[in-house]
Amino acid sequence: MLATYSRIFRRNVQLHILYQRFQSTLVIAEHNNKKLLPITQNVLTAAKKIGSDITVLIAGVKCSSVVQDVSKANGVTKVLVAENDAFTGLSAEALTPLILATQKQFNFSHILAGASAFGKTLLPRVAAKLDVSPVSDIIGIKSPDTFIRTIYAGNAFQTIKVKDIISVVIVRGTSFEPASLEGGNAAIEPAPTGDYKTDSVEFIKQELSNSDRPDLTSARIVISGGRGMKSGDNFKLLYVLADKLNAAVGASRAAVDAGFVPNDLQVGQTGKIVAPDLYIAVGISGAIQHLAGMKDSKTIVAINKDPEAPIFQVADYGLIADLFKAVPELTEKL
Repeated sequence: MLATYSRIFRRNVQLHILYQRFQSTLVIAEHNNKKLLPITQNVLTAAKKIGSDITVLIAGVKCSSVVQDVSKANGVTKVLVAENDAFTGLSAEALTPLILATQKQFNFSHILAGASAFGKTLLPRVAAKLDVSPVSDIIGIKSPDTFIRTIYAGNAFQTIKVKDIISVVIVRGTSFEPASLEGGNAAIEPAPTGDYKTDSVEFIKQELSNSDRPDLTSARIVISGGRGMKSGDNFKLLYVLADKLNAAVGASRAAVDAGFVPNDLQVGQTGKIVAPDLYIAVGISGAIQHLAGMKDSKTIVAINKDPEAPIFQVADYGLIADLFKAVPELTEKL
C-alpha cells in the first residue's frame, strides 16, 4: 500500500514539473525609453510564480539602455526588442498588433503587465483580440491558472481559476516585491517585424512636470493631503515637509476634485496605488476609495482633527490635531 502511494506521489510530482515546463510568460515592459519603470520589476516577480520561462517584450524608440537592464534581470530567459517610430508614445493601438504577432510566433500561456494606466489600457485590448477575458488587479498567484484579485475598492478578494488557453493578467505592482535587475543573462532577440503604424491615433507630444521629489508610485515615503487642506496653496505645507523627508506628495480624490492639485497626484482605487514604507495622510477622512490605494503601506500615519475619521481605523499612528499647526511643527522639528 505504501509503495502504491509512493508511486502516485512521484507521478503527481512529475506531472506538476511537466505542467510547469509548459508555462511560458510574456511580460510587457513599461519604460520611458531610458529607464525601466519600477512596476515592471514587480510584474517580473509575479511572473516567476507562474513558471521559469519568462520573456520580456520591449517596444520603443532608442531604448537600448532599457534592453540591457532587463537582460540582466534575475529570472528572465529572453528579451524581445521592437524599435520602431510607430511605438513613439507607446500607444495601445500600435502595441496591440505587435503583441498579437509575438503571441502568434511564440504561443505564450500567459501575458502580463502592471496595473498602471499603461497596462490597464493595453491588455484589455489584447485580450479582446485574443477572445479571452483579462484578469485584473491580481494581488496573488496560487498556481499558473489560479489567481487572487481585489474587488470592491480593495475591501474584498476573489480567488478565480482561468479556463482560457491564454491568461491575460494585469498585476497590482504593490502586491509583489520588485525583481532584481542583477544576476541574469537573458538572450536578446528581435521581436516579430511588421507595419505597426496606425492611422487611428497620432502621437503629438508629451509634457512631463519636472520635480526633484521621487516618483509617487515608487517613493519610500509618501505624504498625501485631503479636503482638509482647504486650498491648493496650503499644499505648500506638505511640499516643504516632503522636501525634508525626500518624500513624494499625493492627494485624495476629494482634494483633486476640488481643484487643489492635478489628478496625477491622486492616490486611490481610481488613481495611483502606492505601498511605501511610510504613508502620512494629512487632512484625509479615509474614504474606502482612498484606502484601497494606500492600505498596503508598511506604516500609516494620520493627522486629522476629527477623532471619528475612518482613516484612524487603518493608521498605525494617529494624531488628532489641527493640521495647520501640526504639520509646520513637525517640519520645524525635522
